[in-house]
Amino acid sequence: MTDRQEDSDRRHRFSEGAGFDESYEEFDLDPPELDVDPSRVDPIDSRALTDMLDERQIGSEDVDAQELIDVGLSYTQINRYEQATEAFERAAQFTDDPATEQEAWVNKGVAHAELEEYDEAIGAHREALRIAREAEEDAGEYDRSSPEHTATAHTNLAYALWEFGETAEALDHAERAVEVDDRFAEGWYNRAFFLADRGLTEDALHSIDNAIRLGLRNAPVLEEKARILEELGEDEQAEALAEEANELREQAEQQLVEEREQMRE
Repeated sequence: MTDRQEDSDRRHRFSEGAGFDESYEEFDLDPPELDVDPSRVDPIDSRALTDMLDERQIGSEDVDAQELIDVGLSYTQINRYEQATEAFERAAQFTDDPATEQEAWVNKGVAHAELEEYDEAIGAHREALRIAREAEEDAGEYDRSSPEHTATAHTNLAYALWEFGETAEALDHAERAVEVDDRFAEGWYNRAFFLADRGLTEDALHSIDNAIRLGLRNAPVLEEKARILEELGEDEQAEALAEEANELREQAEQQLVEEREQMRE
């Protein structure tokens, strides 16, 4: 396993789960189902959602679980990951739909990973995969009918396991992610990282090329491919990709500055 201190620049940005990479509209912790006076509740109170649900003891038929997931996703947009985990857990609790429950556990695992709570992240992603297995037993090819959450659970479980030092099991789940959904670009990217980490650079190059063909072309991906090419002795190609990655990173940083300036106006 790679020494994290000696190789800190190899920190890897893994897939972030369903919905984390999109912007969301303003949100409110006072959905119609709860029917409370918003003047009595701090909208960023980490206990508000839990207390409101507990004291009313609402049945699952009275709660919109997808709305709770949206609340959790909104929390992630402002880096309130602890509150996000609570919202996702509530969503999983108040739904009877396996796909919605699985989505909630996947995103809960991602939020725990953002907090570097990898043990909790592993548990959440294993729960998401358990739901998939049970649904598949009950209704057939669940992996194929709802591949996005299952593939994301596998690839993020791989990341959490890697952080725990379980590199062999991590690679197994990275492999499983692209078996479940062979068009999952982030899964191919993560598989490439794990293979390269184990010295399997030719297979890693094939995987990262798949990720790029599927539309995942950003600075981290190009930097990883450049590193793989350098390991294979393709220094000229590696240098060209590294330069392109730097240009993309500079463009992203400039765009961020412009967006912040617009927000101040």
